[in-house]
Amino acid sequence: MNPTSRLLLLIGPLLLFLAAAYLVPFLGVMRWSVTLPEPGLGQYRAALGDPLVLSVFARTLRICAIVTVLSVTMAYVITLLWVRGNPAQRTVVELCILIPFWISVLTRAFGWLALLSNKGLINGWLEALGVLSEPLTLVRNEFGVIVGMTHYLIPFAVFPLASSMRTVDERVLMAARGMGASRMRIFWQIFVPMTKPGILGAALVVFVFALGFFVTPAILGGGRSVMVAELIYLRIFQSPNWGLGAAISVILMVGVGLLLALLMRQVRQGGAR
Repeated sequence: MNPTSRLLLLIGPLLLFLAAAYLVPFLGVMRWSVTLPEPGLGQYRAALGDPLVLSVFARTLRICAIVTVLSVTMAYVITLLWVRGNPAQRTVVELCILIPFWISVLTRAFGWLALLSNKGLINGWLEALGVLSEPLTLVRNEFGVIVGMTHYLIPFAVFPLASSMRTVDERVLMAARGMGASRMRIFWQIFVPMTKPGILGAALVVFVFALGFFVTPAILGGGRSVMVAELIYLRIFQSPNWGLGAAISVILMVGVGLLLALLMRQVRQGGAR
């Protein structure tokens, strides 16, 4: 048996499982989008011509962009401590990265709801200290959604950044230091550009994950900051308009596929460089 046949024999069951779990349902959703309630592309025209759907897409892209910038920025600082900090700092950062993976997204969303609600801990403390005379509205809006999503996605941005930071050649940094460059100049003009592939990879991973968020926006947004995933749920289970919900799902999946293709292209170009 040649190596190619052995490889196919090993990964064949995995490919069959992925096809059964993801490809077949997606093909079914595509069929709904062009057959319900009647055959044709009418649901795509309705989705792309509906001001409500377009406003939800615009809100989703805006929230995802903000979450991506915040998540990658915070993750960069955390990863810097993890990769280049002392042993004590690395241990603390590792715990901060790993512990969130042990807590479900639902638990985290309700935790932020308890912290940010009008009668939550943060407003209660600020009112007790006399800083506020009335509570701030921190949930059931985009602010609460952004906070919850950013908290959830930071760990996912850490790993691409860590992989990129560990490939930085220390000799380049030492040469810059030997030529009299300050720490800040070394960081901004040498270290950050050398970790650019990791920044791009982390940004794309976070953005793609954020596009499909459902639980966190539904709980912290309170129905006032509806994103695409929640709109699909409403169109399929509450309207019901399965064809329109399926068309929106396909549009979202095509967008995610294009972003993943861009990610793979950048990874290949980074490897070639």
